[in-house]
Amino acid sequence: MNTVTTPADTELDFTRKEILRVFGAQRITALRLRQSTKAERLQKIRKLKAALLKHRDAVIAAGQADFGKPAAEVELTEILPVIAEANDAIRKLGRWMKPKKVWPSRMMIGTSGYTQYEPKGRVLIVAPWNYPVNLSLGPLVSALAAGNTAIIKPSEMTPHASAVIGQIIREVFSEDEVAMFEGDAPVAQALLDLPFDHIFFTGSPAVGKIVMAAAAKHLTSVTLELGGKSPTIVDETADLKAAAQNILWAKYTNNGQTCIAPDHIYVHASVKDEFLEHCRAALESAYGKTAQQADSPDLARIVNLRHTARVKNLLDDATSRGARIVTGGLVDEAQRYIAPTLIDGIPADAKIMSEEIFGPLLPIIAYEQLDSVIARINADPKPLALYIWSRKQEHIARVMQQTTSGGACINHCVVQFLHGNLPFGGVNNSGIGSGHGHHGFLAFSHERAVVRTRIMLASMFYPPYSGWTRKLVSLFIKTV
Repeated sequence: MNTVTTPADTELDFTRKEILRVFGAQRITALRLRQSTKAERLQKIRKLKAALLKHRDAVIAAGQADFGKPAAEVELTEILPVIAEANDAIRKLGRWMKPKKVWPSRMMIGTSGYTQYEPKGRVLIVAPWNYPVNLSLGPLVSALAAGNTAIIKPSEMTPHASAVIGQIIREVFSEDEVAMFEGDAPVAQALLDLPFDHIFFTGSPAVGKIVMAAAAKHLTSVTLELGGKSPTIVDETADLKAAAQNILWAKYTNNGQTCIAPDHIYVHASVKDEFLEHCRAALESAYGKTAQQADSPDLARIVNLRHTARVKNLLDDATSRGARIVTGGLVDEAQRYIAPTLIDGIPADAKIMSEEIFGPLLPIIAYEQLDSVIARINADPKPLALYIWSRKQEHIARVMQQTTSGGACINHCVVQFLHGNLPFGGVNNSGIGSGHGHHGFLAFSHERAVVRTRIMLASMFYPPYSGWTRKLVSLFIKTV
């Protein structure tokens, strides 16, 4: 049977061969890096940081080309987090790498023990399109700190950002240390088919399941930073003006295309109208009146036409079922523009209540009893983030004790991502494992348990077993 090879097939075959070649070369480097020193690792991190700052203007231009992002937003969300991650590693890597001594348990008297941190080896970083530079290079800092080689697969949906990332990688690293491969699903699959020592994936829960299934074939460990519908609660005691300003800043940064953005807001019925007035004022202050917002230089665009149509479909479905647009609602698909939109009165069966929005639509849901909100949150998959605005400690404590989420903020939104001393990650449907700072170092490290014997007490339990042996075991059972 004859087959016809298209140019696309030929290119994919070439890419697969290149992936295998680089993956093989990185094996040799990974073995060498098991003995890498703090100085060697820090040199790489410093060079990466310097290259990112050198290409600062190019990163800003790429954000504008891919998303229409304002320069300040690119610097805040793409460049600053990577620089902070690098600086944290530079300051603390010596402490992270140092073996940790542990006290012997009662059964281990006569021994000493410690945990030794070792590179996992060859790692794969699969980055998403919404913050392509941040979510490629941030995990790379952690991988380098832990002493690994890495292959990065950025999203094909942000080609300008990918080009800058590739330029930075090529300037700083040889391909047997860090390499990058671009392409769509077949390229990603070619990478996932390989027996990496760790995979760090950021993206949707649906694709996260594919990554985890591929990793299972090789028993590869994974860190999955996924998403979900992050709920926000504004109770009757909250500072409504501060809540409105902060929630809408968190929501409409990157035009809602943020995995930890507030997905929907539960507002106490007694303050809903006042809260909505503060929201209208906050939107106008940030982006102008609704009719002017399409011209705002401070509002990014949706990444592509397909996602614009997807978000518009959520809006159309909600309004067709009786939902009311409080503000916004304007759509220009050709310009990838949907106005910042607040929606009220959404029926429970609307798609927007079950699908992750990842766009500039924000449902407002009135509530009377906090217990009902907690019950609704617990009925849904565990979210990546949860936010509560309240001045009442009892309400805060109930929400924190009776719900779960990857992370949470009290009287703030999204800043948990920027807190370098906290783990960032999800739980179940919203993710597995965590990253950032020391937690990122641990994600890319193997914690090797080491026991060193000083007194061979175990010899008392060697066979042949006697009555004395059983008496010793009985004594240990009572005392350990």
